[in-house]
Amino acid sequence: MAPEVSPALRAVAQGALAAGALAAGAALGALAERSIFKAVARPAGQPVISPVVGSERTVMADDGVQLHVEIDEADSPLTVVFVHGYALTLETFRFQRAALRGRARLVFFDQRSHGRSGQGEFDTHHIDQLGRDLGTVIDAVAPTGPLVLVGHSMGGMSVMALADQRPELIQNRVFGIALLSTSAGGVQDLHLALPLGLSRAFDVLAPPIAAALAKRKGLVERTRWQDTDLGLLLIRLYSFGSTGTQEGSRFVAHMVSSTPVEAIAEFLPALQEHDKRESLGNLEGVDLLVMVGDKDRLTPPERSTEIVERIPGAEFILVPDSGHMLPLEKYERVNEALLALVDRAQRASLEHAAGGVR
Repeated sequence: MAPEVSPALRAVAQGALAAGALAAGAALGALAERSIFKAVARPAGQPVISPVVGSERTVMADDGVQLHVEIDEADSPLTVVFVHGYALTLETFRFQRAALRGRARLVFFDQRSHGRSGQGEFDTHHIDQLGRDLGTVIDAVAPTGPLVLVGHSMGGMSVMALADQRPELIQNRVFGIALLSTSAGGVQDLHLALPLGLSRAFDVLAPPIAAALAKRKGLVERTRWQDTDLGLLLIRLYSFGSTGTQEGSRFVAHMVSSTPVEAIAEFLPALQEHDKRESLGNLEGVDLLVMVGDKDRLTPPERSTEIVERIPGAEFILVPDSGHMLPLEKYERVNEALLALVDRAQRASLEHAAGGVR
C-alpha cells in the first residue's frame, strides 16, 4: 500500500502542477478547456441551437482524407464558402447560415480532423494543407462562378493560405472575403495578458507538452479540470470567447469537446508558425471585410489592424464587448456585415460578367 501523502506535500505537488500547467500555455489551456467543455456539453444528437440542414457531400482531399461538406442551394450564381476555426466545426456559422440562406449558394465544411471530416496524419496538420483543402472543396462543389470566402480564426488563415497558393483563383473568381477574428501571422508573439517572461515560456513549452498530452489522451479525458482552480484560470485565460448566454457557451462546448485531443495538440504548432503577411497583397482588389472583437485574447484587434493596414480599401469593424467567438457572440452584427458584403459581391460579379472592370 502506498504511504499516505501529507497535506503539505500534496499542496506542494498541486503548486508544481499549476506552475507546469501555466508553462504549457495555450496547448494545455486548449486541452483543459476541451475537458471542461466536455463536462458541460450536451450529449450528441441534442444540439443547443436548432440546426439548419442542407445536402451533404464528401470531398476527397489530395491525401485521401474525407472532408464533410454541406451545401444550401439557392437561385444565385454566387457561392459563399465558410471555413471554421481551431477545435470547432462548421456549426460555428449556424446563425450566418440561417440569415444568408436563399441569398446565395452556401457551402460549409469541417476542416480535416474536426467535426465529421476524416482524421489527417500528423504531418498534414498545418495551415498550408488547410489552404489546399479549401481549394479542393471549391474545385469539387463550386468549380465555376463567383465566390465569397468567409473564414473565422484558423479558417481565416486557411483563406490566406489559399490566396498564397492560388492567387489567380482569388483575382478571377473571388468578389468578397470576410476574415473574422483571425491573424496573418505573429500568433507566437501574443502575451495573452500575462507577464512577458511567462509568455515566452509558453512559446517554447506549449507544443511539446501538447504533443505529450496527446499521446496520453486517456489521462486528459479522465482529468476533472472543471473541479480545479487551475481549470477555471486556464479557461479564463484561453477561452474561445464569452458567448454571452449559457446556451451559446454549451454550444461552443459541444464543438470543442468533440474535437480529437490529437488534433488540438498537433495543430498548435501550425497556428504558431502561420505567417502570410508578405502574401496579403494577393487579396488586393477583392472586397475585404475584417472583423474582430475588442476583447479577443486569442487574435486581438492589433492582428486584424495589421491586415487592414496592408490591404488598401479593406473594411474594418471592431465589435465592442466581444471575444473570439464573434459569429456566435455578436451574430446579428456579423450577419449584417456579411449580408452587405454578399450584396456587394453579387452586384460586382454581375457587372464583371457584363464586361465591367472589377
